[in-house]
Amino acid sequence: MDQFAFVTGATSGFGEATARLLAQNGFSLILMARRLERLEKLKNDLSSEKCKVFVLQTDIRNENEVIEAVNSLPDEVKSNIRILVNNAGLAVGRGPIESGISDDWERMIDTNIKGLLYVTKAIVPFLIANKSGHIVNIASIAGKEVYPGGNVYCATKHAVDALSRSMRIDLVQYGIKVTNIAPGAAETEFSIVRFKGNSETANSVYDGYEPLVAQDIAETILFIVSRPAHVTINDLTIMPTAQASASVLWK
Repeated sequence: MDQFAFVTGATSGFGEATARLLAQNGFSLILMARRLERLEKLKNDLSSEKCKVFVLQTDIRNENEVIEAVNSLPDEVKSNIRILVNNAGLAVGRGPIESGISDDWERMIDTNIKGLLYVTKAIVPFLIANKSGHIVNIASIAGKEVYPGGNVYCATKHAVDALSRSMRIDLVQYGIKVTNIAPGAAETEFSIVRFKGNSETANSVYDGYEPLVAQDIAETILFIVSRPAHVTINDLTIMPTAQASASVLWK
């Protein structure tokens, strides 16, 4: 039977690159994201005799949607989920706490923390039943440090970091691995979303140095999930060479 990897935020950035690389390396896929057209395109690109692809158009901020989407999968698919990549997340806005926008805060909290929890809770029972599996949580260098204007985003990624450590403790008795990945500056749609479509500001974030790209994180995930059964990489920080900390970049 196929081994399935469940990837959230699968239609762009780290999620899409990870889906493509896992498909090339023998996994079938369950892809969850909001944008149906992109999901269907990715399914068409990756589906083959060796790679079955299921797509779930879902807003992970809505727990009922998550539950219904997971429940819609065939039983033989759910029972063969081996990897969960909690990739969906975003930053919205950047500025001092006193000028923060409540809607931005709620989007980050609902997606980065609550959405991750909803999806994990829906998938973990299948991993427990198999006494194996691997959860990969995409956190951030913002979950290790804080920086000016990052306040709520940093708080959400610190939460992901803490959840990764606590999940590892909770799930070790079932043979389930949990890995926290903390990327530094990476050129994806991240800054476009953060700066609400202002491409000039978004592109300036990457001026003067070579940032990470989505493929770097996908290759890291593949390495992590392909370790022998007795090996778990609990926590990994990956940065562009030009970046020494969250706020120190050599340009």
